[in-house]
Amino acid sequence: MKIILKKDVQGLGYKDDVLTVKDGYGRNYLLPQGLAVLATERALKSLAEELKQRAHKLAKIKADAEDKAAKFQGVSLTIPVKVSETGTIYGSVGPAQIAEELVKLGFEVEPKNVELKPVKELGNFVAVLRFHKEVAAEIPFTVVGEKEKAEAAEAPAEAPKAEEAPTMEEEIEDYIESKTEEATEA
Repeated sequence: MKIILKKDVQGLGYKDDVLTVKDGYGRNYLLPQGLAVLATERALKSLAEELKQRAHKLAKIKADAEDKAAKFQGVSLTIPVKVSETGTIYGSVGPAQIAEELVKLGFEVEPKNVELKPVKELGNFVAVLRFHKEVAAEIPFTVVGEKEKAEAAEAPAEAPKAEEAPTMEEEIEDYIESKTEEATEA
């Protein structure tokens, strides 16, 4: 069955894409939900005319998406998770956690824009932020245990202090010694 998508459908395609899907999927889900229409000759002509009229709008939307993606250049995340004693994480890290961490950094991101299979182990990974069907940004992130994150945060605070400044009495003694050495040399 040949259809035209009326809305973006995750895992299938984007609005105004002309696709071939299985008859049952189109007839029982896409058409009744209002996500697609049949790709008849009349519908295809109408789509072509509409796309011509929207071409300049689409160029602006794509440019805006590219600007958004450029803001994520050099951004990386560290996501703390609960870990068992054997190193297995409880649950998983998904799009919602990535979006939440980015919001904490001041970015406006919705979980639906994050493409990521659930991560169920510690390590380094990459999430893809999709802003347009042709524009995406890659965000590297590290999944660490909450204890490791807490230890890393405390480590600089517990770092050994540099040599402590001498007390006033020690400074006076050093001054007297230096003067006596100068007097004996002269």
